Amino acid sequence: MNVIELRQYRLRPGRRDELIELFDRELVEPQEAVGMTVLGQFRDLDDPDRFVWLRAFEDLEGRGGALRAFYFGPVWKAHREQANATMLDSSDARLLRPLRPVPGPGPRPPVGAPDPGGLVFAFLWSFGDRLAEVEPSMLDEVVPLYGPDALALATLEAENDFPALPVRTGDGHVVVIARREVELPGGVPEPRVLRLAPTGRSALR
Repeated sequence: MNVIELRQYRLRPGRRDELIELFDRELVEPQEAVGMTVLGQFRDLDDPDRFVWLRAFEDLEGRGGALRAFYFGPVWKAHREQANATMLDSSDARLLRPLRPVPGPGPRPPVGAPDPGGLVFAFLWSFGDRLAEVEPSMLDEVVPLYGPDALALATLEAENDFPALPVRTGDGHVVVIARREVELPGGVPEPRVLRLAPTGRSALR
């Protein structure tokens, strides 16, 4: 998996559980059937109206085709009105590349599985046009602190070949998805931190 999307949706007040129930029941396997991997779905614990999720693609060449197959296909057509009715803004999306191999997700719980509890953190550093300069030190000195299972990602500067879904550009991000917070070395800026609760069917937990 060489292309990762980190997506954050601003939802209409009080409708997050409605979207999560629909997503976990109807929208996971159909995305994976056309070539995507749904890595994780989460409630933002500090924002009751934000839904955060990650999905992966093998490469850029396959991303556009997979997205077209899903969003122009029968499953999304059947459920898009209900899904879109819960959302105020779905444009906060980052296109990322792995800084080290991304392990495949473990077995996915079945539809109706209870939320697992626990906490996942997303740490986001924005370096802008300094990303290439700082990326080696972040990979060598910061990423290992979060353990071998943490996802380490950085901004992928590439043409968005599915413009119906916008992606953010110019942030120069390093993103770590991990199960714990750590003390950072001196000189490393504090990241933006998302505290995330996995849904019942999230592979990342």
